[in-house]
Order: sequence, then structure tokens, then C-alpha cells
Amino acid sequence: MAYKKSKKKQHRSVETVVAHVKSTFNNTMVTISTTDGDVLMRGSAGALGYKGTRKGTPYAATQVAGKLAKEMVGLGVRVVEVNMQGPGSGRDSVVRALQSSGIGVSVLRDVTPIPHNGCRAPKKRRV
Repeated sequence: MAYKKSKKKQHRSVETVVAHVKSTFNNTMVTISTTDGDVLMRGSAGALGYKGTRKGTPYAATQVAGKLAKEMVGLGVRVVEVNMQGPGSGRDSVVRALQSSGIGVSVLRDVTPIPHNGCRAPKKRRV
């Protein structure tokens, strides 16, 4: 097979993006996508080099959002919609870091899945 030359990364100029924040007790993951759903960039506390319980801290989430905000300014992003998911402590600090970097936050959505009655409970314990 012939060697296929890889395409160069396309630099887009996007005005509005969506930030998907998944904040768990152990980590905070942020994905930046277009309004259509095409992923532009992503980052997490673990990718920045934090290990163990420090990945779940609000400070680590702030660092993740700050790093992504610098890259977003390079793309020409002005407005961001934020979808937050999960019970972690990094949810609010991501939004604060995005606002302090000069990017306007237009929408805050909580998309945490909530069970409507959920799974069947285990059978009663007989002693």
C-alpha cells in the first residue's frame, strides 16, 4: 500500500461553541464542540498531569478551563454555551474560569441524567 499523506489540521473561525463539562468526584473532563457537535478540543485534569485525588479538585478544573480558553481565543470564540454533567466539585469553577478569560457564557445547562424510577431494586435480604 502506498503511503497516504495526512491532511493538515484545519483552523476554523467559530463564534459560538458548546462546552461539555463532565465533573465526577475523581476527575473533570471538558470537551469543546461546535453547535453541530463537531469536537474542536478537549482536556481533563488528568491530561494536565494531576494524579489521584487532586484531579477532582476545583483548582484542577480551573486549570483545565483556562488552558482550553486560551486555545478558544485563538479560534476566535466569543460566546460559549456550557452543558454541565455530574456531581463533582469542578462544575462551577470551570464556568468562572471561562468568564474570567474574557469569553461570554450565554447558556448554563445541567444535563445530569436522573433516573425516573431507575433499575429494579435487589430482593429483600433474609436473615
